[in-house]
Amino acid sequence: MSTRVSPAAAPTRLVHVTTIPMSLTFLVGQVDFMRARGFSVSAISSPGPDRERFAAQLGIDVHTVEMPRRITPLRDLAALAALVRTLRRIRPHVVHAHTPKGGLLGTTAAAIAGVPVRIYHMRGLPLTAATGWRRTLLRATERVSCMMAHRVICNSASLRQVALAERVCAAEKMVVLGAGSGNGVDAEGRFHPDRLPPDTRTQVRARLGIPVDALVVGFVGRVVRDKGVVELLDAWHRLRDDFPDAHLLVVGPVEPQDPVPAETLDALRNDPRVHLAGMDWDTPPLYAAMDLVTLPTYREGFPNVPLEAAAMRLPVVATRVPGCVDAVVDGVTGTLVPARDATALAHALAAYLGDAELRRAHGHAGRERVLRDFRPERLWDALYNEYARLLARPARRRVYAAVKRAMDLAAALAALVLLSPVMLLAALAVRIALGKPVLFRQTRPGLHGRPFVLYKFRTMRNATAPDGTPLPDAERLTPLGRLLRSTSVDELPEMWNVLKGDLSLVGPRPLLMEYLPLYTPEQARRHDVRPGVTGWAQVNGRNALTWEEKLALDVWYVDHRGTALDLRILLRTLKQVIVRHGISHQGHATMERFRGSL
Repeated sequence: MSTRVSPAAAPTRLVHVTTIPMSLTFLVGQVDFMRARGFSVSAISSPGPDRERFAAQLGIDVHTVEMPRRITPLRDLAALAALVRTLRRIRPHVVHAHTPKGGLLGTTAAAIAGVPVRIYHMRGLPLTAATGWRRTLLRATERVSCMMAHRVICNSASLRQVALAERVCAAEKMVVLGAGSGNGVDAEGRFHPDRLPPDTRTQVRARLGIPVDALVVGFVGRVVRDKGVVELLDAWHRLRDDFPDAHLLVVGPVEPQDPVPAETLDALRNDPRVHLAGMDWDTPPLYAAMDLVTLPTYREGFPNVPLEAAAMRLPVVATRVPGCVDAVVDGVTGTLVPARDATALAHALAAYLGDAELRRAHGHAGRERVLRDFRPERLWDALYNEYARLLARPARRRVYAAVKRAMDLAAALAALVLLSPVMLLAALAVRIALGKPVLFRQTRPGLHGRPFVLYKFRTMRNATAPDGTPLPDAERLTPLGRLLRSTSVDELPEMWNVLKGDLSLVGPRPLLMEYLPLYTPEQARRHDVRPGVTGWAQVNGRNALTWEEKLALDVWYVDHRGTALDLRILLRTLKQVIVRHGISHQGHATMERFRGSL
């Protein structure tokens, strides 16, 4: 658990933005946790029948702004203007916006209103199930939400990978809190099967007209097409004759957006062994009436239902899509099947219906995993620390940034003028020894991962193997190159990068673009600051360190940077240049390639 840093002495105003009141379920338990740590919490949501209920349940003010879930440009502009007015009235320190439309409007309005900390909580990517112009538009809106946010919280590791693949957000801006999920699961309280009355299963089944000895397949979620309801009905038709004692229990509202075909809904309603329970927030008793749960969804961020079912000791059959692959461990807590594949879904359900021991084993494994990895308090603590880290930046960072930039400009100009004779001699030596070009140019990731062209003096020959691949560094590095590297003269052209603003004098060294997807979320935070000519890792071992050690030192610098530390690093850099320590990694001419952390 990370060290806590108090965000402020006075209450810190935190505003959650959601498109619909139902999304406020994300905050159950979390509000009290944050309030106890000095936050004043409120929310903004569209009007709806659930708004007052959630406001009372959470004990917060819920301001109303009409935000249509669909793409409606004129109404969206009106919503944006209303959000800006509301935020200027509340004057929050943090805006935490949820869901695609809430994220787009919430982060944009917060940027216009000048909110110091803006967070977009990516709970899913609708673009993955869209095609054509709609997919292009959804990708563009996600990019805007990410651009406007200071931090993007992804519900799952697999969702973060999809966002990276779709290029909607830079890797270093996205984090996954703990093991992921929307708000964790209260497996010790609400979703504890042993805390329900002993006759709960019997009573719920009697109320729904389900025989006591029936095998019940459960579905909990919105009854819409992209939750896989069409495939669920198809799979059910394949199963019902082979398992005459099986029943299907569907819990959730039938929604008009992305509706299932009318014939699908009619088939569900007219089957005496299918039970439509409708919307019911008290789900633990309903889970108690089930023997297994299925979620044949097309897309997710991190669905809560598989975790809730697992907490209730139920195995889960879900689709192998982002989010579900984080929620279900295939063959351990449930089974994953391809999306839109009714045959595979039927086979997986049949395996559980025909094997009570398999249901028991996977159900117990699921509950153990939820208790181990998805306790709400762990997620809330990680979120609190993220708030605290972001809140610590704005005020003092502005002064520090101005001083740092002034130091960079003064030092770069002085170096380019005073060391111009050294640079001229180095350029002539490279021209004679290696020929053209004199300068080595390579694209590197800068602030927030944005690419820039780095300039250095060449130190290696352009030598290749017979197959055209470059020879190892040790074979291409020349005696002149070793001299230039050991004295750091090869890096003098980087003063031009400092002058342009690509680099700072001090910061994490810019590595290769190809490393970006290999960083862990924690390591990726090295790009939260401008890269440097020298850095904390360089004065604490340089290339003699392992990659994990170097990257950990880079992140330490991000969290502790300041003018005094920068001056300390510059002074230690001068010593490093003199003693020539850590120029290469053991067994390598420079440094072995980074291949990701285990």
